[in-house]
Amino acid sequence: MTDLTKMTLSAARDGLQGGDFTSAEITEAHLSAIADASDLNAFIEVTSDQAMDMAAKADAMIKDGSAKAMTGIPIAIKDLYCTKGVHSQSASHILDGFKPEYESTVTSNLWADGAVMLGKTNQDEFAMGSSNENSYYGPVKNPWRADGETKDYVPGGSSGGSAAAVAANISIAATGTDTGGSIRQPASFAGLVGLKPTYGRCSRWGMIAFASSLDQAGPLTRSVRDAAIMMESMAGYDPKDSTSTNVPVPNYEAALSGDIRGLKVGIPKEYRVDGMPGEIEKLWSQGIDWLKSAGAQIVDISLPHTKYALPTYYIVAPAECSSNLARYDGVKYGLRVTGDNLSLDDMYKKTRAAGFGDEVKRRILIGTYVLSAGYYDAYYLKAQRVRTLIAGDFKAAYEKCDVILTPTAPSAAFALGDKVSDPLAMYLNDVFTVPASLAGLPGISIPAGLSAEGLPLGLQLLGQAFGESELLNVASVLESAAGFTQKPAKWWGENS
Repeated sequence: MTDLTKMTLSAARDGLQGGDFTSAEITEAHLSAIADASDLNAFIEVTSDQAMDMAAKADAMIKDGSAKAMTGIPIAIKDLYCTKGVHSQSASHILDGFKPEYESTVTSNLWADGAVMLGKTNQDEFAMGSSNENSYYGPVKNPWRADGETKDYVPGGSSGGSAAAVAANISIAATGTDTGGSIRQPASFAGLVGLKPTYGRCSRWGMIAFASSLDQAGPLTRSVRDAAIMMESMAGYDPKDSTSTNVPVPNYEAALSGDIRGLKVGIPKEYRVDGMPGEIEKLWSQGIDWLKSAGAQIVDISLPHTKYALPTYYIVAPAECSSNLARYDGVKYGLRVTGDNLSLDDMYKKTRAAGFGDEVKRRILIGTYVLSAGYYDAYYLKAQRVRTLIAGDFKAAYEKCDVILTPTAPSAAFALGDKVSDPLAMYLNDVFTVPASLAGLPGISIPAGLSAEGLPLGLQLLGQAFGESELLNVASVLESAAGFTQKPAKWWGENS
């Protein structure tokens, strides 16, 4: 039998529906693999019994002919999604013991299609971070290591647990969320495909909020075809989410024609930032050549307000974080710090002091500051105006091109602990992903090469609003040209 933990999602789907193995068998194989990979700290909770029950139902769907593309596929769910009766704490101490009585819309869609939940994956607390070192449950380790190194590397954040799980073959695919790059950057660091859809394409209902005008659900997978399959299951209009857009969900897999002749690919000059490593520039040039060879037309474009994207994001996102996290006070659910003669205000203060991690506290303080009466106009209102200008840059650029090609991240994965004491250096990891997030546009990261140290590097494609079909098709061409087949040695038995 084929190694059941080393397949793409599409191969697993075909094998399940062809009767080569059962969902129970493939689920059991992954549960065993998760136990063997506990050192990665990718999972916060493993739902073994629930997974086997879901697998049995999936096998029944396959047997009676009602199976869909995701039926029987074992996947991991980022801890930010609320899952009924199951640990859902966004990797934060302040939500200790929280098990919701409801299911997020995205996971409900997946379960309706017969997908199987292996468990909840680790993440940066409340999705705040670029390295997955800000979790209450400890850092996640990247399955990849630099050539000849024994030290551990970060998997990227905030969806680092999901990325590590897929890269280490302990989950076929996983859900992530992307606020400023938290799907695309981990995908780049872990050698995966990571898709952030258009804002409003996937419902945010039942996702624990960080920054409501930016948060968006998406998949982390081993191939572009896998992303297309999973995306179709996750997406859809939801009347429970006021930001959900009622736009029909196409068959994304059917859009993978591989034909991009005549398509115009924009190359923004502003993404050539000071100090960018030569290997990132070289990979970007190689990506341009690959698309040109496939028949695309390369067009130089300008996104003039790009240099303001990062400071704009780190005003808007903390402001929304400050507002969203005000609900966590120890009264109705989660952590409550008690003591003799504590006033209500003291209980609030002590609960929040104990419940929130350093990075979350930092962003709450920044956000509260920029929303304060004396600084609202100078910071928050100005940031919103700049955000409009950034969105306008993309609108103008798409009059000249169909998609945009950029690097995903300014470097490969870095070692655990290297940047944890320097928040500004950490924030710079989002320099290439944040602009599209501010504009609400779809983006996808595709593994395209290795750094000099043998770590994965990704290229990013940005599309027009609700243009995921075209974006995925171009990504499939780039994926084929790159031919990235390398895997982390310890978990796959190979490294080239």
